[in-house]
Amino acid sequence: MEENIPTSMFAWRKHRGSAKPVWSQAISLIFVWEEVPVPETPSTGVLCKMLASGVCRSDHYLLALDDNRPWFQERFTLGHEGCGRIVRMGNDTQGSEFKIGDIVAMHAVPGCGKPECSECSRDLSQLCERCHHSGIGQDGFYAPYAAVDIRALVLVPESVSLAEAAVATDAVTTAYHAIRRRGEVKKTETIFLFGLGGLGFNALQILHAIGARVIVSDLRENLLKDAAKLGIPKADLIFPGQPVQEFVNRNGLAGKIDTVLDFVGTHQTFEDAQQIVRRGRKLVCIGTLNTENTIHMKLGIRKRLSIIFSYGGQVSDLQEILQHLATGSIKPQVEYAILKDFPAILKDLTEGKIQSRVALMHEEAGQE
Repeated sequence: MEENIPTSMFAWRKHRGSAKPVWSQAISLIFVWEEVPVPETPSTGVLCKMLASGVCRSDHYLLALDDNRPWFQERFTLGHEGCGRIVRMGNDTQGSEFKIGDIVAMHAVPGCGKPECSECSRDLSQLCERCHHSGIGQDGFYAPYAAVDIRALVLVPESVSLAEAAVATDAVTTAYHAIRRRGEVKKTETIFLFGLGGLGFNALQILHAIGARVIVSDLRENLLKDAAKLGIPKADLIFPGQPVQEFVNRNGLAGKIDTVLDFVGTHQTFEDAQQIVRRGRKLVCIGTLNTENTIHMKLGIRKRLSIIFSYGGQVSDLQEILQHLATGSIKPQVEYAILKDFPAILKDLTEGKIQSRVALMHEEAGQE
């Protein structure tokens, strides 16, 4: 029997032209609540009662963004990492593997899947401009209910927590896609990893599970100590104050680094990456702290480097990730908050006070 679903709800909203998250009934001049209708259930999708939503630095970017992409709405609900419980199913979802009551992870950009789609037809679903983009210009997951196409859903294994499932949809899937699909990292490689933030520490666990050697650089000593607890030798950790290129040369790593994974994306990390990677190998760029960096053309040509950009991940990546979480080979670092804490959490995130990932727990879920 279908549960009683309200007709309206409160949600964290982005209004075009405003760099502040907006919620609906006025509480202050900075943050207000916004009451919106509970979304209609799409014929090829489901309505989910939200249980957990991950907070991402991209939320801050979206709030400040005025040069909107073609699908951006004037007003939309933020939040692109989500886990929820199916409460309604569309008329055209019969025969699917899902049913009312299932706990599902929700991919923000599943692609439209149509053969005429230039991106989906080339297995680039996360670049599709025709599908719904949850929390990225269209209604997302910082609300009690969210509607998504059935293509976006992955069943959550019982051993995976709601918070882990939520952050897995981006914070883990993006790292996994960069490593497995774009970087094609092998067990036999030596990897240099810049950054142990919300994505980088998940990347480290993925690389550790693959069995590759990982050299890790981060400016936060406590995160490097967490890497050591994971099993990374102290000799492979670059602590603050040690110049990367000097470390590489001093420790006999020159000409041995097969892949650089840059989850930071500053001028310094991109410069170091080009200098330390061995000839004929690759840099994978994921972080964007500096929006423009310099490519040394002669160096890149002489070394025949591949500079690879990676964006997001795909539903198939999320499926694989949730199985890794179920076996315990990957365990995201997650802090907990509640949905109403979003402004404070986002402020702390942008000020560097949060070093892992935060899951906003919804009323029904509590903290698992």
